Amino acid sequence: MRLQEHKNTFMRLRCFKKLKTTTSKKIKVYYDLLWVKFYSTLLYLKKHPLTLLTPFLFLQFSNCKNDINEINALIDREDLSIEKTKEVELIYSDSAIIKVIVKAPMMHTIKDKKSPRQEFPNGIKVDFYNGSDKSVSWLTANRATRYDRKKEIIMQDSVVWQSKKDEILESEELIWNESTKKVSSNRFVKITTAEDIIYGYGFEAEEDFTKWKILAPQGTMSVKNQN
Repeated sequence: MRLQEHKNTFMRLRCFKKLKTTTSKKIKVYYDLLWVKFYSTLLYLKKHPLTLLTPFLFLQFSNCKNDINEINALIDREDLSIEKTKEVELIYSDSAIIKVIVKAPMMHTIKDKKSPRQEFPNGIKVDFYNGSDKSVSWLTANRATRYDRKKEIIMQDSVVWQSKKDEILESEELIWNESTKKVSSNRFVKITTAEDIIYGYGFEAEEDFTKWKILAPQGTMSVKNQN
């Protein structure tokens, strides 16, 4: 085998499938790779003069640093740690007073360094409280994602928000900001009250639904006329 062919053989070792590994497994992969290089070097020496030994070893072992760097890069890119939890209940409180309760049948905690988050793929229900043991508003959605750094939950797919006054908002996306205690959307929304049906684009409200507005109203329809 010629020197260039040997080099190509070792370079192909870099093409490997996704690794699900811890730090100790990374080290094992690295030393396994060194052993393959060393064993191949012995086979090479049986067929070639010792005069080629120095440049050959330099070419092969100079790639070790790049190989381990590529392993780390691949793991950081593809091997995100995911924890799955069933029947989740998250409680937000202030001075021992419950403000919000989030319930979901399934939660995926994704430990991504750039964007840590929790995903709720099987639906979510959020109850908002105002100092009492009864919720003042609540919302449901088929799926949702909570972003740790932004402190917000994005609800998507058949989102319904209802107040204790039986005011109902319907949209395909709604965002609840935990810090500002606001609920908003830039999508098409429909709000049904006891008297009217109001629809338009964009929405802002207090999380208890006491104050709300549609940013770009498109029309109003009387509930009596619809019936």
